Amino acid sequence: MKERAIETWKFIVEKRFFGVCTYLGEKLGISDSRIRLYFIYTSFLTLGSPILVYLFVAFWMDVRQRWTRSRRSVWDL
Repeated sequence: MKERAIETWKFIVEKRFFGVCTYLGEKLGISDSRIRLYFIYTSFLTLGSPILVYLFVAFWMDVRQRWTRSRRSVWDL
């Protein structure tokens, strides 16, 4: 029971929180788990200020995804 709850939480954290660390890992060529660790460490050291950067990147990814989805060809103008 406890392992199932842990697996559920892991799925929610890794797949549902905007995918920012995965996106950055793909762009920078670094493991996404390493980026998550760096994000956690810097959040503790700087008292949570990287959370603003994280939310900004998540917002930017969402806007960019909606922009590319809405205009697929020249004729869609």
